[in-house]
Amino acid sequence: MDNMKLEYCVPCLFGLEGLCADELKRLDMSGVRAENGRVMFSGDASDIARANINLRTGERVLLIAGETDANSFDELFEGVRAIPWEKFIPKDGAIPVKGHSRGSKLHSIPDCQSIIKKAIVERLKAKYNIEWLKETNAKYQIQFAIIDDVAALYIDTSGAGLHKRGYRPVGNAAPLRETLAAAIVKLSRYRGREQVCDPFCGSGTIPIEAALMAINRAPGHNRAFAAQEWAWPDKRIWDDAKAEAKSREYNGSYDIWGGDNDKKSIAIAEENAKRAGVSGHIRFETADAAKFYRSGAGGIIMTNPPYGERVMQQSEAEELYRRFGAAVKSLDGWKMYVLSSHTEFERAFGKTAVKKRKLYNGMIKCDLFMYY
Repeated sequence: MDNMKLEYCVPCLFGLEGLCADELKRLDMSGVRAENGRVMFSGDASDIARANINLRTGERVLLIAGETDANSFDELFEGVRAIPWEKFIPKDGAIPVKGHSRGSKLHSIPDCQSIIKKAIVERLKAKYNIEWLKETNAKYQIQFAIIDDVAALYIDTSGAGLHKRGYRPVGNAAPLRETLAAAIVKLSRYRGREQVCDPFCGSGTIPIEAALMAINRAPGHNRAFAAQEWAWPDKRIWDDAKAEAKSREYNGSYDIWGGDNDKKSIAIAEENAKRAGVSGHIRFETADAAKFYRSGAGGIIMTNPPYGERVMQQSEAEELYRRFGAAVKSLDGWKMYVLSSHTEFERAFGKTAVKKRKLYNGMIKCDLFMYY
Protein backbone atom coordinates (compact mmCIF):
# COMPACT_ATOMS: atom_id res chain seq x y z
CA MET A 1 0.00 0.00 0.00
CA ASP A 2 2.76 2.48 0.88
CA ASN A 3 4.13 2.52 -2.68
CA MET A 4 0.76 2.24 -4.42
CA LYS A 5 -0.20 5.12 -6.68
CA LEU A 6 -3.12 6.98 -5.12
CA GLU A 7 -5.30 9.84 -6.32
CA TYR A 8 -6.03 12.86 -4.14
CA CYS A 9 -8.32 15.86 -4.15
CA VAL A 10 -7.63 19.12 -2.26
CA PRO A 11 -10.71 21.36 -1.91
CA CYS A 12 -9.87 25.05 -1.60
CA LEU A 13 -11.63 28.39 -1.36
CA PHE A 14 -12.79 29.70 -4.74
CA GLY A 15 -10.06 31.83 -6.26
CA LEU A 16 -7.21 29.93 -4.63
CA GLU A 17 -7.02 26.97 -7.02
CA GLY A 18 -3.95 28.27 -8.88
CA LEU A 19 -2.06 29.03 -5.67
CA CYS A 20 -2.84 25.59 -4.23
CA ALA A 21 -1.80 23.88 -7.47
CA ASP A 22 1.49 25.80 -7.40
CA GLU A 23 2.13 24.62 -3.82
CA LEU A 24 1.59 21.00 -4.83
CA LYS A 25 3.92 21.36 -7.80
CA ARG A 26 6.61 22.80 -5.52
CA LEU A 27 6.17 19.68 -3.36
CA ASP A 28 6.93 17.64 -6.53
CA MET A 29 3.49 16.04 -6.61
CA SER A 30 2.56 14.49 -9.94
CA GLY A 31 -0.51 14.96 -12.10
CA VAL A 32 -1.41 18.30 -10.51
CA ARG A 33 -4.46 19.88 -12.13
CA ALA A 34 -6.61 22.74 -10.87
CA GLU A 35 -10.37 22.55 -11.22
CA ASN A 36 -13.21 24.72 -9.92
CA GLY A 37 -12.83 24.85 -6.13
CA ARG A 38 -10.34 21.98 -5.94
CA VAL A 39 -6.96 20.66 -7.07
CA MET A 40 -6.24 17.05 -7.98
CA PHE A 41 -2.89 15.24 -7.77
CA SER A 42 -1.34 11.77 -7.65
CA GLY A 43 1.07 10.30 -5.13
CA ASP A 44 1.86 7.46 -2.77
CA ALA A 45 1.01 7.03 0.92
CA SER A 46 3.84 9.29 2.07
CA ASP A 47 2.26 12.18 0.19
CA ILE A 48 -0.70 12.08 2.60
CA ALA A 49 1.68 13.38 5.25
CA ARG A 50 3.62 15.75 3.00
CA ALA A 51 0.50 17.45 1.62
CA ASN A 52 -1.26 17.78 4.98
CA ILE A 53 1.77 19.20 6.76
CA ASN A 54 2.90 21.63 4.05
CA LEU A 55 -0.17 23.03 2.29
CA ARG A 56 -0.96 26.65 3.15
CA THR A 57 -3.94 27.35 0.87
CA GLY A 58 -5.74 23.97 0.66
CA GLU A 59 -8.66 23.18 2.97
CA ARG A 60 -8.09 19.44 3.40
CA VAL A 61 -6.58 16.41 1.63
CA LEU A 62 -9.09 13.84 0.40
CA LEU A 63 -8.12 10.37 -0.80
CA ILE A 64 -10.18 9.56 -3.90
CA ALA A 65 -11.82 6.16 -3.39
CA GLY A 66 -13.84 6.00 -6.60
CA GLU A 67 -16.67 7.36 -8.72
CA THR A 68 -20.02 6.04 -9.91
CA ASP A 69 -23.11 7.10 -11.83
CA ALA A 70 -25.97 7.94 -9.49
CA ASN A 71 -29.20 8.20 -11.45
CA SER A 72 -31.05 6.11 -8.85
CA PHE A 73 -30.50 4.82 -5.34
CA ASP A 74 -30.00 1.30 -6.71
CA GLU A 75 -27.32 2.53 -9.11
CA LEU A 76 -25.65 4.50 -6.31
CA PHE A 77 -25.67 1.44 -4.01
CA GLU A 78 -24.19 -0.90 -6.59
CA GLY A 79 -21.58 1.62 -7.73
CA VAL A 80 -20.40 2.34 -4.18
CA ARG A 81 -20.32 -1.36 -3.31
CA ALA A 82 -18.06 -2.02 -6.34
CA ILE A 83 -15.35 0.30 -4.96
CA PRO A 84 -12.52 -1.66 -3.22
CA TRP A 85 -12.97 -0.09 0.23
CA GLU A 86 -11.05 -2.92 1.88
CA LYS A 87 -7.82 -1.46 0.44
CA PHE A 88 -8.20 1.46 2.84
CA ILE A 89 -10.57 0.53 5.67
CA PRO A 90 -9.91 -2.31 8.17
CA LYS A 91 -12.72 -4.43 9.55
CA ASP A 92 -12.94 -2.38 12.74
CA GLY A 93 -12.63 1.07 11.14
CA ALA A 94 -15.30 3.68 11.90
CA ILE A 95 -16.98 4.93 8.70
CA PRO A 96 -19.19 8.00 9.20
CA VAL A 97 -20.57 9.45 5.96
CA LYS A 98 -21.30 13.05 4.94
CA GLY A 99 -21.53 14.97 1.70
CA HIS A 100 -23.59 17.07 -0.66
CA SER A 101 -25.59 16.86 -3.88
CA ARG A 102 -26.01 19.45 -6.63
CA GLY A 103 -27.93 19.30 -9.89
CA SER A 104 -28.79 15.62 -9.38
CA LYS A 105 -31.87 13.41 -9.11
CA LEU A 106 -30.68 12.15 -5.73
CA HIS A 107 -31.00 15.30 -3.63
CA SER A 108 -31.92 13.91 -0.21
CA ILE A 109 -28.64 14.00 1.73
CA PRO A 110 -29.83 11.70 4.59
CA ASP A 111 -30.98 9.08 2.06
CA CYS A 112 -27.69 9.31 0.14
CA GLN A 113 -25.73 8.96 3.39
CA SER A 114 -27.73 5.87 4.34
CA ILE A 115 -27.33 4.19 0.95
CA ILE A 116 -23.59 4.91 0.75
CA LYS A 117 -22.99 3.69 4.30
CA LYS A 118 -24.96 0.49 3.66
CA ALA A 119 -23.05 -0.20 0.44
CA ILE A 120 -19.65 0.22 2.12
CA VAL A 121 -20.70 -1.95 5.06
CA GLU A 122 -21.94 -4.72 2.76
CA ARG A 123 -18.69 -4.62 0.79
CA LEU A 124 -16.50 -4.81 3.90
CA LYS A 125 -18.58 -7.56 5.52
CA ALA A 126 -18.24 -9.69 2.40
CA LYS A 127 -14.50 -9.06 2.03
CA TYR A 128 -13.70 -9.69 5.70
CA ASN A 129 -16.21 -12.57 5.98
CA ILE A 130 -17.87 -11.08 9.06
CA GLU A 131 -21.47 -10.49 10.09
CA TRP A 132 -20.99 -7.15 11.84
CA LEU A 133 -18.70 -4.11 11.54
CA LYS A 134 -17.70 -3.03 15.03
CA GLU A 135 -16.42 0.43 14.00
CA THR A 136 -14.38 0.63 17.21
CA ASN A 137 -11.07 1.82 15.76
CA ALA A 138 -9.79 4.86 13.84
CA LYS A 139 -12.21 7.07 11.89
CA TYR A 140 -12.24 6.89 8.10
CA GLN A 141 -14.51 9.83 7.32
CA ILE A 142 -16.31 9.18 4.04
CA GLN A 143 -17.23 12.21 1.96
CA PHE A 144 -19.36 12.20 -1.16
CA ALA A 145 -20.17 14.79 -3.81
CA ILE A 146 -23.04 13.97 -6.17
CA ILE A 147 -22.90 16.46 -9.04
CA ASP A 148 -24.97 16.10 -12.23
CA ASP A 149 -25.87 12.49 -11.30
CA VAL A 150 -22.26 11.37 -10.80
CA ALA A 151 -21.07 10.50 -7.28
CA ALA A 152 -17.43 11.00 -6.26
CA LEU A 153 -16.37 9.15 -3.08
CA TYR A 154 -13.51 10.25 -0.85
CA ILE A 155 -11.86 9.44 2.49
CA ASP A 156 -10.78 12.50 4.47
CA THR A 157 -7.13 12.24 5.54
CA SER A 158 -7.01 15.58 7.36
CA GLY A 159 -9.65 15.51 10.08
CA ALA A 160 -9.95 19.16 11.14
CA GLY A 161 -9.62 21.51 8.17
CA LEU A 162 -6.11 22.55 7.19
CA HIS A 163 -6.93 26.19 8.00
CA LYS A 164 -6.90 25.10 11.65
CA ARG A 165 -3.16 25.40 12.18
CA GLY A 166 -3.49 25.04 15.93
CA TYR A 167 -2.35 28.53 16.90
CA ARG A 168 -5.76 30.21 17.02
CA PRO A 169 -8.06 28.61 19.62
CA VAL A 170 -9.94 31.89 19.86
CA GLY A 171 -10.38 34.77 17.45
CA ASN A 172 -11.96 38.19 17.30
CA ALA A 173 -15.48 39.02 16.09
CA ALA A 174 -14.72 38.45 12.38
CA PRO A 175 -11.73 36.13 11.99
CA LEU A 176 -10.02 35.68 8.64
CA ARG A 177 -9.48 32.08 7.62
CA GLU A 178 -5.80 31.14 7.81
CA THR A 179 -5.76 29.67 4.30
CA LEU A 180 -7.06 32.96 2.86
CA ALA A 181 -4.54 34.98 4.88
CA ALA A 182 -1.76 32.77 3.50
CA ALA A 183 -3.10 33.36 -0.01
CA ILE A 184 -2.92 37.14 0.46
CA VAL A 185 0.70 36.82 1.59
CA LYS A 186 1.49 34.66 -1.45
CA LEU A 187 -0.22 37.09 -3.84
CA SER A 188 1.84 39.95 -2.38
CA ARG A 189 5.00 38.04 -3.37
CA TYR A 190 6.47 38.69 0.06
CA ARG A 191 9.87 37.00 0.37
CA GLY A 192 10.85 38.02 3.89
CA ARG A 193 12.86 41.07 2.88
CA GLU A 194 10.34 43.93 2.97
CA GLN A 195 8.61 45.53 5.93
CA VAL A 196 5.09 44.09 6.32
CA CYS A 197 2.25 45.93 8.06
CA ASP A 198 -1.36 44.99 8.82
CA PRO A 199 -3.17 48.03 10.27
CA PHE A 200 -6.39 46.02 10.89
CA CYS A 201 -4.71 42.88 12.23
CA GLY A 202 -7.52 41.60 14.49
CA SER A 203 -6.35 38.30 15.99
CA GLY A 204 -3.12 38.48 13.99
CA THR A 205 -3.78 35.97 11.23
CA ILE A 206 -2.12 37.84 8.33
CA PRO A 207 1.07 38.79 10.25
CA ILE A 208 1.34 35.24 11.64
CA GLU A 209 0.92 33.67 8.20
CA ALA A 210 3.49 36.14 6.81
CA ALA A 211 5.94 35.15 9.55
CA LEU A 212 5.37 31.44 8.97
CA MET A 213 6.05 31.99 5.28
CA ALA A 214 9.11 34.15 5.95
CA ILE A 215 10.78 31.40 8.00
CA ASN A 216 9.33 28.76 5.65
CA ARG A 217 7.74 26.85 8.51
CA ALA A 218 5.19 24.24 7.47
CA PRO A 219 1.71 25.33 8.66
CA GLY A 220 0.83 21.82 9.83
CA HIS A 221 4.04 21.19 11.76
CA ASN A 222 2.33 21.33 15.16
CA ARG A 223 -1.01 19.54 14.71
CA ALA A 224 -2.44 16.06 14.22
CA PHE A 225 -4.26 14.60 11.22
CA ALA A 226 -6.91 11.89 10.89
CA ALA A 227 -4.76 9.58 8.77
CA GLN A 228 -2.14 9.35 11.52
CA GLU A 229 -4.49 6.91 13.24
CA TRP A 230 -5.11 4.77 10.17
CA ALA A 231 -3.96 1.16 10.02
CA TRP A 232 -2.17 1.04 6.68
CA PRO A 233 0.14 4.04 6.12
CA ASP A 234 3.53 3.53 7.75
CA LYS A 235 3.69 5.70 10.89
CA ARG A 236 7.16 6.90 9.88
CA ILE A 237 5.78 8.98 7.01
CA TRP A 238 4.66 11.66 9.49
CA ASP A 239 8.03 11.97 11.23
CA ASP A 240 9.81 11.93 7.88
CA ALA A 241 7.54 14.64 6.43
CA LYS A 242 7.95 16.86 9.50
CA ALA A 243 11.73 16.39 9.47
CA GLU A 244 11.85 17.23 5.75
CA ALA A 245 9.80 20.39 6.37
CA LYS A 246 11.94 21.38 9.36
CA SER A 247 15.12 21.08 7.30
CA ARG A 248 13.81 23.74 4.90
CA GLU A 249 13.19 26.41 7.56
CA TYR A 250 15.08 29.71 7.56
CA ASN A 251 16.57 31.57 10.49
CA GLY A 252 16.46 35.28 9.77
CA SER A 253 15.32 38.66 11.02
CA TYR A 254 12.00 40.00 9.74
CA ASP A 255 10.08 43.28 10.10
CA ILE A 256 6.41 42.34 10.53
CA TRP A 257 3.93 44.60 12.34
CA GLY A 258 0.27 44.25 13.26
CA GLY A 259 -1.92 47.02 14.62
CA ASP A 260 -5.53 47.22 15.76
CA ASN A 261 -7.55 49.75 17.76
CA ASP A 262 -8.97 46.98 19.98
CA LYS A 263 -6.69 46.07 22.90
CA LYS A 264 -8.35 42.67 23.38
CA SER A 265 -7.64 41.73 19.75
CA ILE A 266 -3.99 42.70 20.16
CA ALA A 267 -3.72 40.53 23.30
CA ILE A 268 -5.24 37.60 21.38
CA ALA A 269 -2.89 38.22 18.43
CA GLU A 270 0.15 38.14 20.72
CA GLU A 271 -0.98 34.84 22.27
CA ASN A 272 -1.65 33.34 18.83
CA ALA A 273 1.82 34.35 17.63
CA LYS A 274 3.36 32.65 20.66
CA ARG A 275 1.45 29.44 19.92
CA ALA A 276 2.60 29.61 16.29
CA GLY A 277 6.20 30.02 17.43
CA VAL A 278 6.68 33.32 15.57
CA SER A 279 6.23 35.93 18.33
CA GLY A 280 9.89 36.93 17.97
CA HIS A 281 9.27 37.95 14.36
CA ILE A 282 6.15 40.13 14.84
CA ARG A 283 5.47 43.35 16.72
CA PHE A 284 1.85 44.00 17.69
CA GLU A 285 0.51 47.23 19.11
CA THR A 286 -2.76 49.03 19.72
CA ALA A 287 -3.00 51.59 16.92
CA ASP A 288 -5.52 53.57 14.88
CA ALA A 289 -5.38 52.63 11.18
CA ALA A 290 -6.58 56.14 10.30
CA LYS A 291 -3.28 57.45 11.67
CA PHE A 292 -1.05 54.86 9.99
CA TYR A 293 2.28 56.27 8.80
CA ARG A 294 5.71 54.98 7.85
CA SER A 295 8.61 57.15 6.71
CA GLY A 296 10.57 54.38 5.01
CA ALA A 297 9.94 53.23 1.43
CA GLY A 298 9.32 49.81 -0.04
CA GLY A 299 7.02 48.06 2.42
CA ILE A 300 3.89 45.96 1.96
CA ILE A 301 0.49 46.53 3.57
CA MET A 302 -1.65 43.38 3.70
CA THR A 303 -4.91 43.83 5.53
CA ASN A 304 -8.54 42.80 5.96
CA PRO A 305 -10.48 45.81 7.28
CA PRO A 306 -14.08 45.49 8.52
CA TYR A 307 -16.56 45.02 5.65
CA GLY A 308 -19.61 46.61 7.22
CA GLU A 309 -21.33 43.21 7.34
CA ARG A 310 -20.43 41.63 10.67
CA VAL A 311 -18.80 44.11 13.04
CA MET A 312 -20.00 47.53 11.89
CA GLN A 313 -22.46 49.27 9.60
CA GLN A 314 -21.57 49.89 5.95
CA SER A 315 -21.56 53.66 6.44
CA GLU A 316 -19.07 53.23 9.30
CA ALA A 317 -16.89 51.00 7.11
CA GLU A 318 -16.91 53.59 4.31
CA GLU A 319 -15.80 56.31 6.71
CA LEU A 320 -13.04 54.05 8.01
CA TYR A 321 -11.87 53.35 4.43
CA ARG A 322 -11.87 57.09 3.68
CA ARG A 323 -9.74 57.91 6.70
CA PHE A 324 -7.37 54.99 6.07
CA GLY A 325 -7.02 56.01 2.40
CA ALA A 326 -6.13 59.54 3.44
CA ALA A 327 -3.52 58.21 5.89
CA VAL A 328 -1.68 56.01 3.36
CA LYS A 329 -1.59 58.64 0.59
CA SER A 330 1.75 59.92 1.86
CA LEU A 331 3.47 56.52 1.83
CA ASP A 332 6.42 56.27 -0.54
CA GLY A 333 6.78 53.17 -2.73
CA TRP A 334 4.54 50.87 -0.70
CA LYS A 335 2.45 48.04 -2.11
CA MET A 336 -1.02 47.42 -0.66
CA TYR A 337 -3.27 44.36 -0.68
CA VAL A 338 -6.67 45.07 0.88
CA LEU A 339 -9.40 42.42 1.16
CA SER A 340 -12.96 43.73 1.30
CA SER A 341 -16.47 42.69 0.30
CA HIS A 342 -17.67 46.32 0.27
CA THR A 343 -18.78 47.21 -3.28
CA GLU A 344 -17.85 50.87 -2.76
CA PHE A 345 -14.40 50.26 -1.29
CA GLU A 346 -12.40 52.02 -4.03
CA ARG A 347 -14.65 55.09 -4.01
CA ALA A 348 -14.45 55.39 -0.23
CA PHE A 349 -10.72 54.63 -0.16
CA GLY A 350 -10.10 57.35 -2.72
CA LYS A 351 -8.08 55.35 -5.22
CA THR A 352 -8.79 52.77 -7.93
CA ALA A 353 -6.89 49.49 -7.54
CA VAL A 354 -4.27 48.55 -10.13
CA LYS A 355 -5.71 45.05 -10.08
CA LYS A 356 -8.52 43.15 -8.36
CA ARG A 357 -8.89 39.45 -7.62
CA LYS A 358 -12.13 37.77 -6.56
CA LEU A 359 -11.78 35.68 -3.40
CA TYR A 360 -14.12 34.22 -0.80
CA ASN A 361 -13.79 34.74 2.95
CA GLY A 362 -15.93 31.78 4.01
CA MET A 363 -19.22 32.43 2.20
CA ILE A 364 -18.57 36.17 1.76
CA LYS A 365 -17.61 37.19 -1.78
CA CYS A 366 -14.69 39.63 -1.63
CA ASP A 367 -12.18 41.43 -3.81
CA LEU A 368 -8.50 41.69 -3.09
CA PHE A 369 -7.68 45.27 -4.09
CA MET A 370 -4.05 45.50 -5.19
CA TYR A 371 -2.09 48.74 -5.27
CA TYR A 372 1.54 48.90 -6.43
